[in-house]
This record gives sequence, structure tokens and C-alpha cells, in this order.
Amino acid sequence: MRSFLLLTTALACGLPIPAAAAEAGANFHLTGHPVGALALALFVLAYVAVVLEEHIRIAKSKPVMLAAALIWGLIAWQTRGGAGGPAAASDAFQAMFLEYAEIFFFLVVAMTYVTAMGERNVFEALRAELTRRRLGYRALFWITGAIAFFISPVLDNLTTALVMSAVVLAVGGGQARFATLALINLVVAANAGGAWSAFGDITTLMVWQARKAEFFDFFRLFLPSLVNWLVPAVAMHFALPKGLPESLPGRVHVKPGGIGICLTFALTIAITVAGKQWLGMPAAYGMLTGLALLNLLASRIDRSQRRYALAQGTEEEPYSIFRIIANAEWDTLLFFYGVFGCVGGLAALGYLELASHTVYGALGPTVANAAMGVLSAVIDNIPIMYAVLQMNPPMDEAQWLLITLTAGVGGSLLSVGSAAGVALMGASGGRYTFMRHLRWSWAIALGYVASIALHLALNGS
Repeated sequence: MRSFLLLTTALACGLPIPAAAAEAGANFHLTGHPVGALALALFVLAYVAVVLEEHIRIAKSKPVMLAAALIWGLIAWQTRGGAGGPAAASDAFQAMFLEYAEIFFFLVVAMTYVTAMGERNVFEALRAELTRRRLGYRALFWITGAIAFFISPVLDNLTTALVMSAVVLAVGGGQARFATLALINLVVAANAGGAWSAFGDITTLMVWQARKAEFFDFFRLFLPSLVNWLVPAVAMHFALPKGLPESLPGRVHVKPGGIGICLTFALTIAITVAGKQWLGMPAAYGMLTGLALLNLLASRIDRSQRRYALAQGTEEEPYSIFRIIANAEWDTLLFFYGVFGCVGGLAALGYLELASHTVYGALGPTVANAAMGVLSAVIDNIPIMYAVLQMNPPMDEAQWLLITLTAGVGGSLLSVGSAAGVALMGASGGRYTFMRHLRWSWAIALGYVASIALHLALNGS
């Protein structure tokens, strides 16, 4: 739903060129041709289907993948007799696909680690430890928000929000006001935390891979991101109920190998950063190296479990990382492919170049970047960032960091503006809704403005 509005709005302005397509110089100038209009219509129809996913019961990846195939088919058909022949469309598609492939393998490995840690009860142990302590509602509000802010740079905002929402609902789900405010706080904190790390969000990963900022440059967004979370959190603090929730009995222990998986994940991140910063290798290189290490660790866990089962006279199902990979969120991964394909196709048709001149040329980078962040509350921030990278407007590093910040935290303005918010609406059992979030959008907007002002003051422009 959010991605659909990007293209409709940007089309009014003209959307961007995929970074890879832009670098390849693929612009067939077909915005005024019937093929260009048909491709745009296909994209709009695909996103209408995404918006209506729950009503038509079709997974969101299917319509955008089909639209991407049809758009590129139209491009290839229209350009087959032009300069460069069929190879021109093929080269543009391959450039776009390579960009997607790098992010795809990064996400697959990250999802595998998170799922593996969940299977070893790492997150359940964290939840049990927090619920065991006799903490008041206000203390839990701040602790869960702080944890979300500091772990989302590693896990990602969606996983962080889901993990911490389990804590909130387990401890204070019976107190409706606390649950609502704590869940809103989680969404804001997870999105803000993901903005100051190259690993925290797909948009930051895209900026890093496009070499618009180096890994350690993202840390310059730490204070603006912190302010983005703290301003609405302070406002909500005074509306929180006082008192203590009921304590929950029992403790949860991390399964054997769980700590090892966490340490291996940390090593994987270190390898990825070192490979990118000092060897010039793409992020997927380090992550796939980490997957190899995880597979070796999994073999050890499997042997240990088999020995224990044999000693107990029972049978143990083999422990396999490939079984964990099979449980990844494939609909989401393929949805990203459809988005990349559609936006890349529209870029090759010339829409994104038109958008770059219209939006950034007319408004200037600061206002345009702030507006893009607000737009990400309605549209998906991934196609927005992809579109900006494809437009490749002339901006200095401070402005590239600004669009990274605004695209990352702008989705907090509405409950539908980020994957974290959408997920919690489904997982909260009615405690977190669009309208309940909207009541606090004014406070979140204050944090959004404050974070932009602080970034411009600290990092210049």
C-alpha cells in the first residue's frame, strides 16, 4: 500500500531511476509513449492489489512480481529494434537484478540468524527475564523502548518490534492504556534505532551499498534518531498508568548453542563491515561467509543433540540451518523483488529522471528529503529510497544521511507507515490500531521535526 502511493505521487512529479539502471545509463525516454503509460498503469494496478491483499486473499508478492515481468517485457519488446537492440533492455534488467540479489542474500542470512536465535529461545529468555522483575508500567515503557532502540540496528525494526511486543503484551497486556502506549513507543523506537545503522533497515543498507555513506558515517545519525524517539516517548510518559503489573511465574532457559549463535552473528557483522570497508566487497559477501560459519555451528549443535538423545534413549530430529532458511519470510523477499523490478522498469522508461528534476530541482534537497520522509508514512520507504537512489540527485553526504534518516523514521507518523507498525496491528489483538496511533501522531511529528533540525545543526548541509 505504501509503495503504491510513492509511484502515484512521484509520477505526478516523475519517479527516480534505480541506482544500477542509472549507472548503466538506461533511459529509453518512453514517458510520453503508450508503452510508458501502460507500464505505469500496470504498476498502479499491482499496488492496488497489494492494498487489497486481505480482501482478495492474494499474497502481496504475486501482483508486483507479475507487474515487474510485464513491465520489463514491454520494455524489451519496444526497444528490440532500437540502438543496442535487445541487449539494451537485457543489460538494464541485469543491473537492476544484481542490486536486488545483493540485498536478497543479505536479508536471507539475517533472517536465518534471527530465526535460529528464536528457535534457541534467546528472545523468550529475554522476555522471561524482564517479566520476572517487579517493574512498574512506566519503567517497562522505558526499558522496552530503550531495548528496541538499541537492538533494532542489528536485528531490524520489524523483528525488534515483534520480539518486544511479546514482552509488552505478556507483562501488561491486561492494562489497555499501557499496552497501547508501549506498542506505539516500540514502533517509534524500532524505526528510529534502525536509522543509525547500516544494518538497521533495508533503506540504510541500500544507501550503504550505493556508497553514498560509509558504515561509520551512519553513527552520525545516532543523536537525531535518539531525539526522534525521546520526544514522543516523553509526551506519552505522562499518560501512562501508575502501578505494577502482575508478575509471571517461571523462567526460560536458552537452549544449547543459542549463545554461540549470537556470538557468531556478531562475528558475521564484523566480517561484513570489514569486507565492505577494507576489502571493498559487497555486504552479501560477509553475510554469506557468516552463513557458512552458522552451518558449521549447526553441525556441532546437531551432534550434541543426537548424543543427548541417544543417552536418553529417544530420537531427536536433525538440526539443520536449511530447515530454518525454509521458514524465512519468502513472500516479503519476493515482494522486494517485485518492487525493485517495477521501479527499475519505470526508471528505464524515464520516469525517475523526470521525478529527480521535478522534486529535487523545484524544492531543494532539504525540503525534498523531509517531504520524502513524510511520504514514507503512506508509501513504503523501500521504493522511496530506491527511487531517490535512482534519481541520484546531486547531494552532499549530509543530505544523503538526511534522506536516510527521514525515510527511516518518517514511517512512524502513521501505524501503516512501517513494517513494524503493520505487524503490531495484527499481533496486538486490537490494543494497537490506526486510530490509537493517530492520536499521538502530533507528538511523533514533533520528534520528526526535532530530529531533522538536530541533524542539520550537527552534521551541516
